[in-house]
Amino acid sequence: MEQVEVQQEEQVEQVEVQQEEEVEEQEEVQQEEQEEVEEQEEVQQEEQEEVEEQEEVQQEEQVEQVEVQQEEEVEEQEEVQQEEQEEVEQEEVQQEEVQQVEVLELKSELEDEELNVEQRVMVLNSRLNKVLNMAAVQTDSSVLTRVKSQLYLSGVLSQCVLALSQDPRKLRGSWGAVTALAQITSSCCVGVEPGKRSEAFHRLFLPSVMDGLLSLAGHLMRRAECVSLLKKLMDSVGWLLRAHSRLTVQVLSSAHYERIQMCDDVTVSLLCVQLWIQTCSSRDFLSGLSDDSILLLLNEVVGQLAVSSDPAVGGASVRLILLMASQQEQRVWPLLLSFRGLDSLLDKDWRGRGFDQDVDQLIGLIQSDRGSRSHSQVETERVRAACVIQAAWRSYKTRRRVKSLNRAVSTLQRRYRARRRQQQQQREAQQWEEELKYQVCLRRQQARRKFHQKQRQLLQLLPADQVQPYLQECERRAAVVIQTFWRGFRERRHFNNTLRHTLTNMHTRTKAARTLQRGVRRFLQKRRAAKAPPIPPFWIGRNGLTDSRRVELKRQVEEYISLHPSSRVSPQECERLHEEVQLLIVSELRRGKQQRREEERMEALLAHTHTQLELLRDAPPLSAVTATDAESFLSPSGPIATRARDAHNATLQASRLPWWRTLVDTTAEDMFSPAHLQELEAEFGGLFVGGSAGVVKL
Repeated sequence: MEQVEVQQEEQVEQVEVQQEEEVEEQEEVQQEEQEEVEEQEEVQQEEQEEVEEQEEVQQEEQVEQVEVQQEEEVEEQEEVQQEEQEEVEQEEVQQEEVQQVEVLELKSELEDEELNVEQRVMVLNSRLNKVLNMAAVQTDSSVLTRVKSQLYLSGVLSQCVLALSQDPRKLRGSWGAVTALAQITSSCCVGVEPGKRSEAFHRLFLPSVMDGLLSLAGHLMRRAECVSLLKKLMDSVGWLLRAHSRLTVQVLSSAHYERIQMCDDVTVSLLCVQLWIQTCSSRDFLSGLSDDSILLLLNEVVGQLAVSSDPAVGGASVRLILLMASQQEQRVWPLLLSFRGLDSLLDKDWRGRGFDQDVDQLIGLIQSDRGSRSHSQVETERVRAACVIQAAWRSYKTRRRVKSLNRAVSTLQRRYRARRRQQQQQREAQQWEEELKYQVCLRRQQARRKFHQKQRQLLQLLPADQVQPYLQECERRAAVVIQTFWRGFRERRHFNNTLRHTLTNMHTRTKAARTLQRGVRRFLQKRRAAKAPPIPPFWIGRNGLTDSRRVELKRQVEEYISLHPSSRVSPQECERLHEEVQLLIVSELRRGKQQRREEERMEALLAHTHTQLELLRDAPPLSAVTATDAESFLSPSGPIATRARDAHNATLQASRLPWWRTLVDTTAEDMFSPAHLQELEAEFGGLFVGGSAGVVKL
């Protein structure tokens, strides 16, 4: 039984083992099937991923193609735009070149001196209108600015100013052309870029332009038919003032503008007030003016209210004051208070003229401002007035004390200022030296850095086996440069020590020898000139100029004139001038010949006179004179002998008179009566020994 049970148990165990093995085998089979399924799913996923990647690649390729196409289209559009822009720039450059050529031609044409004032004005109007219209058409706004700058720098605008400042009598009624030129000039002065000549443009050129415009306005003011032209000119003045507010003081203090203000014509006064209304309409205009300029402008407007009685002028003046007060309230109100009685003037003279609302507003503005001042402000003004009075009195006392000081104060001040000036100069010199040293060090450092950079670049380019020879060559060149400078320094020092003194002595000796030789040569030249006969002028008595030579020279002159005709003188005019010159030459030769004859005669008379004087100086005394000696003093000339006798007779007569006769003045008739002359003639027999030269008139 036990065996059977054991067998049954073994069988049961075997069955269980078999069942377990079958279960394990089934599980393994299921696992394998699951793995196969998973592998299939992975393969499918990989295939799907490959498909998706292919789709993504295709999409990316399509996107890239689209982007490339878009980029190509954009590049093509940009190229087209660049080409169009280049064409526009080329056109602008060509137009600028044409404008430059026009400006240069205008400048060369204005340099022609034959143009009168009217022609010059017409040329300026036509050419400037052409140039400015060409520049205004351009899309680039800077072209017009460059054209205006070129007109100023080339001097064309200066010619415009000269044309505006000409005498009105030279214009001969061409007021319209001159007014148009004034408008062009004022427009060219707005928006110009003078560059380096900015200071001269604002300090000299703009005031000259404004003075020319006001001078022209003063001339147009006197002509009733030029009212429209005067309005255009005042608009040009306002345009220039709005662009350059610093010219306001010049306009208000100008003598031409004062004459315009003093005009009795209501239209002129109204134009002046409207000019300032248009100018003050710009908000930046009043802000750029000083308090003194605003006070001048208010003074002019109040003067118009006090002088004029026209409602249009009064209304414009009131509106101008209100406009200024609305823009610069804090600055205009204190200045309005300085015009005492302005509110009463407005109330009495300008109420009921058609602009009562403006008058009431201005009166309320003045009175409200006066009433708004508190007691503290009044006290502040009183304290300020007292301070001003005290400051004036103390300054007066100080000036009196300074005037009464000794000269030592002025000497001390002069020395102190000289010392301070010297210290300032020393500081400036020291700063300049330090700056120079710094610049030298900086430039040396930059040069050294550039040299090292260049050397490193060269070393990078050289092969390795040539680096050492190159460095040795650089050292050799540096040594040569150092030796050169040392030898030059040594030679210069040797020259300064030894050779310079020797060369200085040699130069001094050479200079002295030259001076001596120059003096000797001048002395010898003077002696030779004194011994040589006088040389006649070169055009008189020349033996080389024969008739044939004269004919040949004349022919050569005629050929040259025919080959080179004058551009301004006709042949007939040349012949006439030639004949006049020939006549002048002939007259000059005749005059020279006559002068030479007179000189020869004068020299002969002087020689004869010198001879007579020598004979008189060597003559024996009268006690030892013989008849032969007396005859040698007789003159062959009758007038000279007569004059000599008269003078000698007068001298003898004066010596023989008694002393009481010498106290009374005797006339020439008493002294030279015929009886006395005959007696003296018989006594001396015509001997000439001297006398006065004023007795006998030849």
